[in-house]
Amino acid sequence: MKSVCRRGPCRAPLWFSWSSRVVLWSTGRKKEVHFLTCYQLSNPGRLLDYPAHMEGQIWFLPRSLQLTGFQAYKLRVTHLYQLKQHNILASVGEDEEGINPLVKIWNLEKRDGGNPLCTRIFPAIPGTEPTVVSCLTVHENLNFMAIGFTDGSVTLNKGDITRDRHSKTQILHKGNYPVTGLAFRQAGKTTHLFVVTTENVQSYIVSGKDYPRVELDTHGCGLRCSALSDPSQDLQFIVAGDECVYLYQPDERGPCFAFEGHKLIAHWFRGYLIIVSRDRKVSPKSEFTSRDSQSSDKQILNIYDLCNKFIAYSTVFEDVVDVLAEWGSLYVLTRDGRVHALQEKDTQTKLEMLFKKNLFEMAINLAKSQHLDSDGLAQIFMQYGDHLYSKGNHDGAVQQYIRTIGKLEPSYVIRKFLDAQRIHNLTAYLQTLHRQSLANADHTTLLLNCYTKLKDSSKLEEFIKTKSESEVHFDVETAIKVLRQAGYYSHALYLAENHAHHEWYLKIQLEDIKNYQEALRYIGKLPFEQAESNMKRYGKILMHHIPEQTTQLLKGLCTDYRPSLEGRSDREAPGCRANSEEFIPIFANNPRELKAFLEHMSEVQPDSPQGIYDTLLELRLQNWAHEKDPQVKEKLHAEAISLLKSGRFCDVFDKALVLCQMHDFQDGVLYLYEQGKLFQQIMHYHMQHEQYRQVISVCERHGEQDPSLWEQALSYFARKEEDCKEYVAAVLKHIENKNLMPPLLVVQTLAHNSTATLSVIRDYLVQKLQKQSQQIAQDELRVRRYREETTRIRQEIQELKASPKIFQKTKCSICNSALELPSVHFLCGHSFHQHCFESYSESDADCPTCLPENRKVMDMIRAQEQKRDLHDQFQHQLKCSNDSFSVIADYFGRGVFNKLTLLTDPPTARLTSSLEAGLQRDLLMHSRRGT
Repeated sequence: MKSVCRRGPCRAPLWFSWSSRVVLWSTGRKKEVHFLTCYQLSNPGRLLDYPAHMEGQIWFLPRSLQLTGFQAYKLRVTHLYQLKQHNILASVGEDEEGINPLVKIWNLEKRDGGNPLCTRIFPAIPGTEPTVVSCLTVHENLNFMAIGFTDGSVTLNKGDITRDRHSKTQILHKGNYPVTGLAFRQAGKTTHLFVVTTENVQSYIVSGKDYPRVELDTHGCGLRCSALSDPSQDLQFIVAGDECVYLYQPDERGPCFAFEGHKLIAHWFRGYLIIVSRDRKVSPKSEFTSRDSQSSDKQILNIYDLCNKFIAYSTVFEDVVDVLAEWGSLYVLTRDGRVHALQEKDTQTKLEMLFKKNLFEMAINLAKSQHLDSDGLAQIFMQYGDHLYSKGNHDGAVQQYIRTIGKLEPSYVIRKFLDAQRIHNLTAYLQTLHRQSLANADHTTLLLNCYTKLKDSSKLEEFIKTKSESEVHFDVETAIKVLRQAGYYSHALYLAENHAHHEWYLKIQLEDIKNYQEALRYIGKLPFEQAESNMKRYGKILMHHIPEQTTQLLKGLCTDYRPSLEGRSDREAPGCRANSEEFIPIFANNPRELKAFLEHMSEVQPDSPQGIYDTLLELRLQNWAHEKDPQVKEKLHAEAISLLKSGRFCDVFDKALVLCQMHDFQDGVLYLYEQGKLFQQIMHYHMQHEQYRQVISVCERHGEQDPSLWEQALSYFARKEEDCKEYVAAVLKHIENKNLMPPLLVVQTLAHNSTATLSVIRDYLVQKLQKQSQQIAQDELRVRRYREETTRIRQEIQELKASPKIFQKTKCSICNSALELPSVHFLCGHSFHQHCFESYSESDADCPTCLPENRKVMDMIRAQEQKRDLHDQFQHQLKCSNDSFSVIADYFGRGVFNKLTLLTDPPTARLTSSLEAGLQRDLLMHSRRGT
């Protein structure tokens, strides 16, 4: 069903202004700015009234109105067709009476003796029977030309119409009714030809071979009562009948409009349909007729805007000859020799005229048809909305304001509807604002407040329950805040959960609804990072209300966390674990759960942070200190010791020691002292507690590592007034065996104890004196040997100086092979092959065999000399310096007073022989004789 308008369009203000001027009859051309003085009139014989046409001339009329022309035919010109896109003119005329009319094609850009060049001449009728041409049309591509005749036939010239060689003419249509109109329509690659007669309308496809025909309607129109619209009306073919104006597509009839009156002329101009009709009933007041005119046969010119469905202009003329369009204006030629120019007013003027009459709907349609920009349309919508608002039509006003969204500041509209009675209108506007994603946080707040004030839960749910994130047209966080404030917790929770606003979801659950179980379940579904951060934030609240479940979640979070999906853990996802030490503060008031958590972490995850073990130790020590039951206390004691022995406190020894001391955990303190090799502290601990046997035991266990323990033990027992003879004797025995203290110091130490009698140290002193006596005897014997050795060596030196040395060695001292010349002999008695000596000796003056021992002796001598010199220097500086302490400190810093221990062979015999050999080497190393 096609739309049919049986009612004429409404009347609009006058869209056109006019002026008139007396000129020759003229027709317009689009390409060049001049008129052509010949028309396709309904009665070609009327041209006889004008001699110029009888002479066969074509006249040009430019804007300057300077008339020019040329001789086109000998008798008359009947039809002209000027192409819009080419300077080509097609004409039909007669050169002789009684001869068929001729078609001439003129190239207006080329000249032939001052006149346009005629590129082609051919007869209009291909047959022999003469007939009158009624209409003419040419396709803009110059490949089609159609000629209609009064006998009902149509000829089609296909090919290049400007050349005979590339064109052929054939009869396209035959009928019984005169052809009154032709028009080509191009749609893609298909070319259609509309043919209208006085009784029917048809269309042909002329771009093919068979020229298929479609009959569109069974009624036609008169001459000049058809036209082809522009693309704004989809290039429809317009046929103006006496009752209606019909629009046609190539394959069907389109809408029709009921325009009354006998149609004389139909013309299309810039989206407007111009109809000249004769109506004897009603004749509107004309701006162009004089008061003296008494003609009863008036002609009405109506300009219709079919797109917007209103009459843009209407007036009355007397005997209209033709309506032309040229130079951006519309020209109306009348029989009295006048041409009336109709100039379309600009769009802004039209709109202002409509605004004054409050015809806003018409203004909107007009603006759209004129392709007014969005800003201009928004301004019209705003004015229309203001008009309706002032009239009290708030529903209509808000609909117009909605159309301004994106161009008009929303606050302009919102202020108008803030009244409580207009909350529905405000809601409608804000909904549209959000749907277009132009709302800010304040708009979202206002809309949600409107919903809550109206208590419209269905609209509220529809607003917030979108299917996907891309369909959300509001600020989710703002919506959650407003809904929470208004008490719509379920809606706020829905938004928070669906849009991953986890913090808001948990706030509402914990602070408003107090649903701790659901909050904990929700945290268990979150990704690792978000679950970790939310447990740090809300862990204390959850631990206070649901400690067991919270502890379980923390265990999983710190070991192998996987988000739970609908109650099932996703085992395929890689597990993550949080730093368990960071969650210890959550258990501040829940020691039982804290202990379970720490023990779980220490068992399942041995590489847990050190803070886990520190806290577990502190917790166990606290429980041990406060426990009253002996059996339980013993168990806790064992657990604490076991934890200390786990090796987790090596790097935090001081912290563990402080914890044990704070809780008076003696076994732990002693264990840590021993692990830290703090033997002095162990000793002091037992001394403070007067544990004598433990003091002796510590000295026995660790005296090898720290001999000073025995000295401290002796001093400790010496200060005791109790009878400690047994312990003193044990200490003295060890001191004597290890020679740890001088006897005098031992006596001085024990002199402070009144209970330590001479009998206590008698054995010690006797043994000490015996050993010293033995040492004196050994020293005297050694002195006597040294003197004898010295005498012997002196004799050997004298012999070496006075008598020759005979070398009787037969083997090399290095390779033990028989000596061969050349050989090297030393006074020490060693002989070498020369090549062996050169290979192993470090210098020519030293015997390779005696060199190591000689080097040791020389080092000892040099050390004694340096020590002697250093002693003299130290004494001298000490006497001369004003700050003796600085000198001593300097020497201490240089390590001068460090104890030097020389290790020698203990056996006396070996020592004596070594000294004798050393003295001999010392005498022999300075002289050498080789052979």
